[in-house]
Amino acid sequence: SINKNIMSCFNGLLMGMGNPLLDISAEVGQDMLDKYDVKLDSAILAEDKHQPIYKELVDSYNPQYIAGGATQNSIRVAQWMLKSDGLNDATAYMGCVGKDEFGETLAKCAKEDGVLTHYMQDETTPTGTCAVLIKDGERSLVANLAAANNFKPSHLETEKSKQIYEAAKYYYIAGFFLTVSIESLKIVAEHAVATNKVFCLNLSAPFIIDFFGDNVAEAIPYADYLFCNESEAETYAKKHNLGEDLKEVALKVAALPKKNTSRPRTVVFTQGDKSTIVAVDGKVTEYAVEPLSKDLLVDTNGAGDAFVGGFLSQLVQGKDIEAAVKAGHFAARYIIQVSGTTLSKDCDYKA
Repeated sequence: SINKNIMSCFNGLLMGMGNPLLDISAEVGQDMLDKYDVKLDSAILAEDKHQPIYKELVDSYNPQYIAGGATQNSIRVAQWMLKSDGLNDATAYMGCVGKDEFGETLAKCAKEDGVLTHYMQDETTPTGTCAVLIKDGERSLVANLAAANNFKPSHLETEKSKQIYEAAKYYYIAGFFLTVSIESLKIVAEHAVATNKVFCLNLSAPFIIDFFGDNVAEAIPYADYLFCNESEAETYAKKHNLGEDLKEVALKVAALPKKNTSRPRTVVFTQGDKSTIVAVDGKVTEYAVEPLSKDLLVDTNGAGDAFVGGFLSQLVQGKDIEAAVKAGHFAARYIIQVSGTTLSKDCDYKA
């Protein structure tokens, strides 16, 4: 039966849903950033003026093609770390791809990393891509969502989708998906509330907070765990007049109304190489990040995604926050020493 078949490759711990993108990554000069009006360390959606960037990267920069998409990155990293604890086939992922080589590449990468993918396929639109412009180890992202933008709630009505999300116990969705299908997010989030499962959300980028604020406001009440970095935290605080002290901001966000009142919300702010802030139950804790010498840094692409993946790998095993943050720091530290989210060696993490 289909049921037995799916569940033989998914042990039902963690499910992600998001925008599957193939990263087209290259080292560029300031001239390339200026030409396309891209700021270092930003993440944006491609406008018309950015469309030629993908061809230019391919033609002139000999780029690397790396499986990307924020949520998918996090799920792959979580599975990589879970495997080191002997937990195989613990993760699944959904998103929309085209019927093309890039889509096959993404599926192959996820499969090699032990993640079950159940992609919606849009035969009329190409698989989404993300230009990753690397300069001095910092990254700028220009995402051309293409097929990823066409995920529909109808995909969640398929037999296989239902089996996957009903079997999962933890859910993770990056904020980037808020621009695609808030209805789909709510189907999964409502299921989490109804069954007292854990729903995790990331704010993902300042533009999400600034331009998709209504969707953010609709999603936050579902979040048992809310992740973001310092620039997103600052943007959210500014928009909602929460002040400038990020520890206070974290407490205020943790205290926002919540659909599932059986557990408090945990808010996690990462700050690059500065300490990670965690607020829950009216208390704030800071966790120091072990510094990495500059010569070991390859690029910061995927660092935040990796942090979440590491964090979730412990959370889904019932470990405490300190253990989850420590694993998040380990994963982020690993990922900034490789190009993008590349998991070519086995994880040697020891909690």
